Amino acid sequence: MDTLKEKLVALRRQIHRYPELGTREFKTAALVEKTLAAAGVSTRRIAGTGVVGIIAGRKKGVAGRVIALRADMDALPIQECTGKAYASRCAGIMHACGHDANTAMLLGAAMALAGQREFFGGKVKLVFQPNEESSGGAKSMIKAGVLKKPDIDAIVGIHVSPWLATGTLGLKRGEMMAAVDRFTIEISGDGGHGAYPHLGKDAIVIAAQVVTALQAVVSRETDPVEPAVITVGTINGGERFNILCGRVTMVGTVRTLNKDVRRAIRLQMERKVRGIARAFGAGGTIVWENLGVPLINDPRMLELCRRSGEFVLGKNRVRLLEKPSMGGEDFAEYLQRVPGCFMYVGCGRGDVYPWHHEKFDIDENVLPAGANLLADIAKRYLNQ
Repeated sequence: MDTLKEKLVALRRQIHRYPELGTREFKTAALVEKTLAAAGVSTRRIAGTGVVGIIAGRKKGVAGRVIALRADMDALPIQECTGKAYASRCAGIMHACGHDANTAMLLGAAMALAGQREFFGGKVKLVFQPNEESSGGAKSMIKAGVLKKPDIDAIVGIHVSPWLATGTLGLKRGEMMAAVDRFTIEISGDGGHGAYPHLGKDAIVIAAQVVTALQAVVSRETDPVEPAVITVGTINGGERFNILCGRVTMVGTVRTLNKDVRRAIRLQMERKVRGIARAFGAGGTIVWENLGVPLINDPRMLELCRRSGEFVLGKNRVRLLEKPSMGGEDFAEYLQRVPGCFMYVGCGRGDVYPWHHEKFDIDENVLPAGANLLADIAKRYLNQ
């Protein structure tokens, strides 16, 4: 265990020092390939910076199934402020979501499985995915054929969580994470002199009315027992303090778990944007991008992961989560096509900072625990 931990800590810190944004994970992919090659695992590149490895078991008398294990590799455009010796050396880029740990854990599972081929049949497909943060990585991997040759029968994804104690497995039945939509609203007013607002149509005032009205979509037009979030993340408009603003652009996100609620919120938002703009004699448009579907775990795969968690981590270290998350995760794209389970493994420290925080860090004791958990899940699935 100590030797495995030392290897995984070194790998995780190497990835952490040199973080890379989505679709640019060149050094990370090369490190993954080098590590797998040293373990005797063949690999191939896919979807640009994605890496796929195959480990074939040698155990006789079991079905020739294929299970995929997936980890994401990309970092975030955040300036790290942890002060750690292994902190990011790339200005403005940081592994603030733990993808460095996810990658290291899957590499650890690959090392373990490569040395245990006699104990399982079938094949394990190792999926190191780029560009999760932009919600495009899974789709690009699927389009490039990651689920084929060999065709996978099930898939499991792992992600560290600062909200769970180190070495604790968190599982959620049914809907675990939300659908992700991005919207762009354009308010087209009429500019002019700031001293004579009555001669123009102030797009900033109109945009302010729209932002306020959007909050009522959730609080007054959506069933209160249905989870939903509307967030306007950016507002851009105006040129100078004494110039009436003629155009404002707002970009934000909608998160939902229910497809009917998702559709209804879109219609309600479109109606409000157009109606408010029209009331001021201006123009208003909204453009939608569907970035991700809800993440829904397969009950049989979740049960298998639960049994592995109890075996590897201990019964008192497995938690069934009560509430879903309104965060998004493009692992959901795989679950639209094959049965699988997405799980959290705790990495909580004394100084807990959330994902995407400039001081986010992990308890590195999670690395061997996650690696051994993934390896056991793969063997358990292939041998059952």
